[in-house]
Amino acid sequence: MLQTVRGTHDLLPEAQAKHNTIITRARSISERFGFQEMSTPIFEFSEVFKRTLGEASDIVSKEMYTFKDRNDEEITLRPEGTAGVARAFISEGLTQKVPLKLFYQGPMFRYERPQKGRQRQFHQLGVELIGVPSAFADVECLTLAHEILRDLKVDQSRLELNSIGDKESRGRYTESLVKYLQQHKAGLSADSQKRLEQNPLRILDSKDPKDQELLKNAPVISEFYNENSKQFFATICDSLKNMGIPFHINPFLVRGLDYYTHCVFEFRTTALGAQDAILSGGRYDQLIETMGGPSTPGVGWAAGIERLAMLTPLTTPAIRPLAVIPVHNSVEAKAFELCYKLRADGFTCEIAFSGNLSKRMKRAAGQNCRAAVVLGPDELARGEVMLKDLDSGEQKTVSLDALTAALKNL
Repeated sequence: MLQTVRGTHDLLPEAQAKHNTIITRARSISERFGFQEMSTPIFEFSEVFKRTLGEASDIVSKEMYTFKDRNDEEITLRPEGTAGVARAFISEGLTQKVPLKLFYQGPMFRYERPQKGRQRQFHQLGVELIGVPSAFADVECLTLAHEILRDLKVDQSRLELNSIGDKESRGRYTESLVKYLQQHKAGLSADSQKRLEQNPLRILDSKDPKDQELLKNAPVISEFYNENSKQFFATICDSLKNMGIPFHINPFLVRGLDYYTHCVFEFRTTALGAQDAILSGGRYDQLIETMGGPSTPGVGWAAGIERLAMLTPLTTPAIRPLAVIPVHNSVEAKAFELCYKLRADGFTCEIAFSGNLSKRMKRAAGQNCRAAVVLGPDELARGEVMLKDLDSGEQKTVSLDALTAALKNL
């Protein structure tokens, strides 16, 4: 029997409805903040991700779905959304339109071990604010994220912040961190020993107990901030305090991608086990320039829709359709015509295809229909139908001309 590929899953109607609810509410709130929706292709030239995410990042080194197409071009299914948006900013000539406030949503692909809330094909929604160097752009994105999670009633989340400083601050800190870790290299995990040569800041994010123990005595990045980095981060923290948005400063939060600078953040939860990040992001002032575009600041975040679906108690209210039931073959064509008219008038209709009247009524009740419109040859000859309220059991004869009004009253 054919099965789904490991790490993928079908979104059946109930799950799809919940995804749609999350996307619709997030889109609506983003629009209130002035963000406009865009979409990028599901696959890009591999260079888009290799140049932006960093060759040493886990995504590029372990997780990308990359293949050669028939033209021998190397293509990658997108593992995240920011790089594609940055590529579009350059290739679509959007430099003159900054500041840009963009919302996106759709499937992403990473070759990881499937776990609760993490699949190889997963779905994200996210935002990017491009062209604003001020720390208040970070505040704008953070307050938007907070508002979306509040609206979705994801109450189990906690905002964690850190600043990895500007290029100068980060360079001085990285030098000190490497010097310390080199002295303890033998005690590091195998992954962290590799990262020490390629991407030492990622060691701060290690979940290995040996690494965490060594990091307790490691230099702290806040000790290396220059005045610019201090002021930038202070502006964000003060603004969040003034707006009553709680947060926790986590000095070990660095995020896994090379393009981040200054503020990085995650909304985390204890409700999903090890997969605790539900919304993550940060500032990426060098990203667009690295891709060959003009020097352009940016900040953004992305959230996993599957994880949000596990956490939100919201469900999509079920639409209660109408049942249109012909009681004889001779009126089936009229039943379909009536269905078409009622749908055009804005009603959701189900038509009963087979069975006697009793079976069709039972099927209508099983579909949680609000009412049944029963068509018989004699009634139609008089221009009438029988309308039954399936909640109260009340039924009455209604003229076809008055049917729409009668249904609206229900």
